Amino acid sequence: MTQEQCSHRNNVQSSEKAQVYKVGIYGWRKRCLYFFVLLLMILILINLALTIWILKVMNFTIDGMGNLRITEKGLKLEGDSEFLHPLYAKEIHSKPGRPLFLQSSRNVSVNVVNSNNQLLTQLVTGSSGFKARGKMFEVKSTSGKLLFSADEQEVVVGAERLRVMGAEGAVFSKSVETPHVRAEPFKELRLESPTRSLMMEAPKGIQVLAEAGDIQAICRNELRLESKDGEISLDARRIRLMRLPEGKASTSSSSGTRQTVYEVCVCANGRLFLSQAGTGSTCQISNNVCL
Repeated sequence: MTQEQCSHRNNVQSSEKAQVYKVGIYGWRKRCLYFFVLLLMILILINLALTIWILKVMNFTIDGMGNLRITEKGLKLEGDSEFLHPLYAKEIHSKPGRPLFLQSSRNVSVNVVNSNNQLLTQLVTGSSGFKARGKMFEVKSTSGKLLFSADEQEVVVGAERLRVMGAEGAVFSKSVETPHVRAEPFKELRLESPTRSLMMEAPKGIQVLAEAGDIQAICRNELRLESKDGEISLDARRIRLMRLPEGKASTSSSSGTRQTVYEVCVCANGRLFLSQAGTGSTCQISNNVCL
């Protein structure tokens, strides 16, 4: 090897030794990387702590969260629950032996719709009152006996007794059909029509009975007792006909004694009047009332 080749080789090796390449991050870049890694670890620890705290506060378990439990039969809520949006459920019931409360600041509505989303039945309870909408409304006892029923055709009261507690009684604008009308014990029964007539009809008969009191029939114009095929019987120990008109005979009696005995006469039109009693009937000579 010549001297020139040896010197050239030494120069190449010395130049290669002089160029050193460093691998990695050094200086301020390294310090920033460590800072971001430390910050990320702190954030991860804070996030993990917050997650554990939320799980603890919300009471998350395998069966559910908080008062909500997931069971085989559905969802189970314990305590008070608030729903901010509509609730869709097939069945809602409380614990055995515990009441079920539905509370709202405005109203509670229960709607039943068909497949076309048309309203069929509606139940609304609010500050203005209680409203029910449907084709029929029924109230039954625990044994299944019908107590009350209402539809477009009729209203049925299935209880053994209908009691009206109002001071003015019951007001019926149309006819009333019932087999028995009775007042409470020691209370009076009054059938009254202030502006119209009062009519009682029955295919077999009408019985008005007051076992411990009087019966009064008061009207302004006429009181009519009519029997088309039978008769009207007044059965009492004493029958008093008050304020009957007195017929005057065409020839007055010459005696100055006061007349105290009268006889009851009937006109052809059915009017009753009193006539001074004599040795014979005086109805014919005192029938000026019938004119």
